[in-house]
Amino acid sequence: MNAIDHPLVAAYLDSVARETAELPADRRAELLADLREHVEVSEAADDDAIRAVLDGLGEPRTVAASALAEEGPRTGATTTAAVLAPVGPLSGRRAARLIAALPALGGLLILGSPFAGALVLAIGLALLWKTPLWDARHKRIGTATSVAVPLLLLLGGLLLAGGRIGPLELLLLGVFLVGVPAAGALVLLRALRD
Repeated sequence: MNAIDHPLVAAYLDSVARETAELPADRRAELLADLREHVEVSEAADDDAIRAVLDGLGEPRTVAASALAEEGPRTGATTTAAVLAPVGPLSGRRAARLIAALPALGGLLILGSPFAGALVLAIGLALLWKTPLWDARHKRIGTATSVAVPLLLLLGGLLLAGGRIGPLELLLLGVFLVGVPAAGALVLLRALRD
């Protein structure tokens, strides 16, 4: 059996074809021909050798994401599918969740360690504003909900410096400190689904 006729190769190529549905037909045909040629040149004969060749090519989603990135988006905007494709040890969906959660986490960390919290908040906001996953409106919502916690602490400290905080105020403060950043992260994650 020729390596190109192997079921593993056929499944791999089918998967790449599905993942690259957004590519123009000629570019997709060229990509699949290049992948076929690479497999044929390898002269892999058994299952293990063919798996090694396919592993060397990369996951179908990664190959497709690279091809889509090279081709460039058709509408001038990066597609969510291309951005969310795995590109390293952290998959695209995990990276999006991390980007959505980091600013909120940074705002909460300020409670325990101001320096570490400010650092995580700054990194999270930089990643949020750099990513093409969200529009400017969602980025502003993520920023506002993340910065609300440190601002509340600063304002609360200034206004209540000499005053006493009762159990009700403490409860409301806790709900606000946890709820607002969590709500901001949820808004960002819901925007990805739409």
